[in-house]
Amino acid sequence: MDLEIGENSIIMNREDAVERGLNAGDRVRLFLGPRARTVIVHLSSTFVSRGEIGIFASSMEEMGLKPGDTVRIAHAERPASIDVIKKKMRGEKLGREEIFELVRDIVDDNLTDVELTAYVVSVQTMGMDMDEIAWLTEAMVKTGDTLDFEGEIFDVHSIGGVPGNKYALIAVPTAAAAGLRIPKTSSRAISSAAGTADVMEVLARVDLSLEKIKEIVETVGATLAWGGAVNLAPADDKIIRVEYPLGIDPRPQLLASVMAKKKAMGANVVVIDIPMGEEAKVENYAEARKLARDFIELGERLGMMVDVAITYGGQPVGRAIGPALEAKEALMALEGKPVSSSLIEKSTAIAGILLELGGKARRGEGKAVAKEILRSGRSREKFLEIIEAQGSRGIESSEEVPVGKYHEDVTSMEDGYVGRLSNKALVRIARIAGSPRDKGAGIWLNKKKGDRVEKGDVLFTIYSSSKERLEMALRAARRLMPHKIEGMILERIPSYHEEG
Repeated sequence: MDLEIGENSIIMNREDAVERGLNAGDRVRLFLGPRARTVIVHLSSTFVSRGEIGIFASSMEEMGLKPGDTVRIAHAERPASIDVIKKKMRGEKLGREEIFELVRDIVDDNLTDVELTAYVVSVQTMGMDMDEIAWLTEAMVKTGDTLDFEGEIFDVHSIGGVPGNKYALIAVPTAAAAGLRIPKTSSRAISSAAGTADVMEVLARVDLSLEKIKEIVETVGATLAWGGAVNLAPADDKIIRVEYPLGIDPRPQLLASVMAKKKAMGANVVVIDIPMGEEAKVENYAEARKLARDFIELGERLGMMVDVAITYGGQPVGRAIGPALEAKEALMALEGKPVSSSLIEKSTAIAGILLELGGKARRGEGKAVAKEILRSGRSREKFLEIIEAQGSRGIESSEEVPVGKYHEDVTSMEDGYVGRLSNKALVRIARIAGSPRDKGAGIWLNKKKGDRVEKGDVLFTIYSSSKERLEMALRAARRLMPHKIEGMILERIPSYHEEG
């Protein structure tokens, strides 16, 4: 079956399965000559005939199968890592070898989605101590590909949770312009309006091989590539697949996921961005500091220097939300054009930390050095070098970035000030408009928190490549109302005076 659903399974005729003592969800070993693979059994009375099996595209490709091939199937043993999952469900500490066995089974697709979900939920509810998190990180690194460099390699990562977080497109070339090497890999959007890889893909190819990433870093100094194109910590991608429908991101898994991919890329100096604020992943300062300490301790255990920046995540970074719009705003900042101060401040602050850690600026002076590199045009020059090395789309200026051809303004119904801006509502509207699949879809914010507005002022503009999706997004905008407009007087006390 030429289906790409990412599932490691086969479909058997129900009568064939009964004869062989197989039930839905059982495991079998599939053999084609010397090649073998463990797969999960699904049953059907009509989809395949007796004597046939249906197999999905990913398994066919891995085993070199073609329609009509004869294969042999045999019962497969139940993975021992299921007992490891049950142990964690009881709240017990896992040993190093148990964690390695579990991660190997995840990578080899030996666990069903139900079993993998049980693992994720057990980590969410029972947690892991730092020993377990360090062993999990090591196992995730060792079961995937890695890059090795000589000398110091830098990297930066944001845990996300705030829309418009395009700082990497400015911070990475700024640090690289000063001579630092940064093999930056990023993810695509899962529940956000755009991941860094989605934004960068507007301007250049991001599906680079490890060999290509290393070549670019050695010659240009940095990449902004998609981590999904390389086999870095492959267990993480499989775990994310079951986390997403549940809407959970267990803290131990978050720590291991981030640090495993940085370790696999050969980074030994890492800056972690933790956006904090209402509707962000981390909502208060105490929680942010605790997570920061965990990242630093995990880095020490892995032989990596980690510095953490707790940043403001109470509203979007900059004004653009969505791949093309964010690429446009990043280019505007690199070109020295007027942009939101939040984008410049965050990008240069994080670049400044990298410069200080790399000995390119004194402690406390990195941000100023980063701003000067940006102002001088060196950041833009380096960014264009990175784009060219990765495979340019032919876009070199902000004016050339194509955005959705359909757009509509959303205006204020009253006078006042923007007292609150809902990150979640903005992301929802942008995704309804088509982001991130539609690269030109998204939102451009005209008013942010604290801004004065008058009735009829444009609060934001929605873009889409589809007229129908734009209309859907407009209806959502009217329902969700991401901007809360308030007067300067929030409440008068007492609200009335008794007549005497």
